[in-house]
Amino acid sequence: MNDFSNSQLTAHRHDDDVCTNESNNPTLQSMVDARLSRREVLVGGLGAAAAFTVGSSGLLASPEAQALPSGFTLNFNPVAKSLEDVVTVPEGYTVTVLSPLGEALNTSTPAWAGDGSETGDSYAFRAGDHHDGMYYFGLSSDGSRPDPSNSRRGLLCRNHENITQPFLHANGATVVGGVRTVADEVVKEMNAHGVSVVELVAGPSRAVPVATNPSSRFNRRITSLTDIEMSGPVRGDAQLVTRYSPDGTRTRGTINNCANGFTPWGTYLTCEENWAFYFRRSGTDNANRSPAEVTALNRYGITQGSAGNYGWTTVVPSDASDTRFSRWDATVAGSTAAEDFRNAPNTFGWVVEIDPYNPQSTPRKRTAMARFFHEGAWPANFVVGRPLVYYMGCDSRGEYIYKFVSKAVLDPRDLNNADRLAVGDKYLDNGTLYVARFDADGSGTWVPLQFGVNGLDANNAIYPFSSQADVLLHARLAADSVGATKMDRPEWGAVNRLNGEVYFTLTNNSARGVGTGPAVDAANPRSYADQKGATTQRGNVNGHIIRFREAGNRSAATTFKWDIFGFGAQADADPATVNVSGLTDVNDLSSPDGLWFGRDSNASNGLLWIQTDDGAYTDVTNCMLLAAVPGSVGDGGVTTINGQTTYVGAKASASRMRRFLVGPKGCELTGLDSTPDGRVLFVNIQHPGENTPAALLGNPAAYESHWPANDGVSRPRSATLAIVKNDFGVIGL
Repeated sequence: MNDFSNSQLTAHRHDDDVCTNESNNPTLQSMVDARLSRREVLVGGLGAAAAFTVGSSGLLASPEAQALPSGFTLNFNPVAKSLEDVVTVPEGYTVTVLSPLGEALNTSTPAWAGDGSETGDSYAFRAGDHHDGMYYFGLSSDGSRPDPSNSRRGLLCRNHENITQPFLHANGATVVGGVRTVADEVVKEMNAHGVSVVELVAGPSRAVPVATNPSSRFNRRITSLTDIEMSGPVRGDAQLVTRYSPDGTRTRGTINNCANGFTPWGTYLTCEENWAFYFRRSGTDNANRSPAEVTALNRYGITQGSAGNYGWTTVVPSDASDTRFSRWDATVAGSTAAEDFRNAPNTFGWVVEIDPYNPQSTPRKRTAMARFFHEGAWPANFVVGRPLVYYMGCDSRGEYIYKFVSKAVLDPRDLNNADRLAVGDKYLDNGTLYVARFDADGSGTWVPLQFGVNGLDANNAIYPFSSQADVLLHARLAADSVGATKMDRPEWGAVNRLNGEVYFTLTNNSARGVGTGPAVDAANPRSYADQKGATTQRGNVNGHIIRFREAGNRSAATTFKWDIFGFGAQADADPATVNVSGLTDVNDLSSPDGLWFGRDSNASNGLLWIQTDDGAYTDVTNCMLLAAVPGSVGDGGVTTINGQTTYVGAKASASRMRRFLVGPKGCELTGLDSTPDGRVLFVNIQHPGENTPAALLGNPAAYESHWPANDGVSRPRSATLAIVKNDFGVIGL
């Protein structure tokens, strides 16, 4: 993401490249003699004939590792790189724009005016901004009940990560003397964050869901002002006590919702990423904090003197009891935590479970899944009689990859329980949290983050942990303490349903091998100079995708083997040190971000889709979406990059990976899902034209983008694409 000054009230901090990890734990813990055997084959590790996996369709299927279907190929012509302000897809595909920023989600809310005049309160009933992670939940044909297999009618749950502030308001944000003087503008910004649930139905000329239903009873917004329940081991902890919730059991809102996940019982998981930068702290607040509190606040980037995104705390409400604005000020202001919001940051950074089928339900923050900068929560294959496993990344430079293993094992009787959040209590409120260590020999270990284990106790030299709740609240510090591997910005993950292998994008790291930044290692092996015009960029500029296979093909295993699926690079970069994957003009990319495997209920389930969120290669092309045939761990070999040995996947030939879509100017491609039959692909276009300065609002000709209107006048809008093959076939094949 772009870096904006935190000191400017009209700007935002949406910087995934920030680093708050100053721990001195080694990047790789051990150098062992044994090497990963490149001839090792996948094994199912099933052991019992009664074990099944639960697919995303809700159906049961065998979990053994499978091969791709015979003759599986990418069946579209690759799209060329582009700097045009349009969405480009292969010939034979049609794109429909769905539910853009500001679209009314009910029939009583006025249509989007397009000039910033919409009220703040109205955005509680409009599509939010910066569309991100999403998931399609099927509805029965009559709309009366869940039907996970229905590809003709469903609910789209979708994150709204952030805002492009100038375009939300008529003349940009109003700031007088460093104060936000128009409260309604700030309410609009708060409501434009969060999550939307919108019903999709067949369009007027197509029998596929490419239109929204504004009359649906399911349409709903969850924003940064919505009441949310804290659930799990940290619920009621003294560190969650605030003026809003004196017993530490609730909080107001969810924010900076980036990637996502889902459950087999039909709920949506939304994940809070760069939430910390919304909070203000006074320049003298450390004096009122314990040393442990200061350590924890600093580790999460909420340092003394932080201004807070967008200056929300500067609003002076007309009613002193209105805490919508002051709740973003984490400064100690009262004699007890119940009198202020010093602990409000501790109520963010979680995985949040939402029941899309029950608009009256209260979302729950699942604290057993830990607090950090959650990019997403991606499930392993669901297997009856085994624990649920979720993989999670913390998106900042030098942060970690985690996984959560539930204590409860999957019982199919829970999958049709109408009280879906109660089912979530059973599986998501109790389990073991692990952090990944990638060793230099191509093996890896999941290190448990448990109070009293591996030095996570009151005598810890980094932070004095007092309980498991303390470990979960300060998971970054716990991971520092056990020597987890610092990665190059772990972003999205994805699990190959055919063989259970796990993929993670490591988007980039401008500090890798630069100055005092972390040295290269086997799992993060590149540091190089890259030219963007007259600018020299350094570090791991273009990012890479790592993948791993759990021991015995069991997702709850504590060891794994890994290699690097692919390296981002410009096609003409040095093949020995940068373009190690052999990318060409049909598939070269930079800064891989979003990842998704096709749903396991259709023929495209073996395809890996890759999205980019880039600033390094944007002088050549806008951000893009690619499709790939993934292969498996060990299909490449061992190589050395500038003296660093690492393990790489097979080369990225045009038959194995190619570009499917290029977005408009200034955008990020993020969020992916499809209908269960794979015939409609949903893709989000986030923040087109976001580099337009507020000073140019009065000059539409100077906007960086006018997408999706493309009329040379309109303001750009984040939106969802519904992509259909003209012959109604499965996308990509």
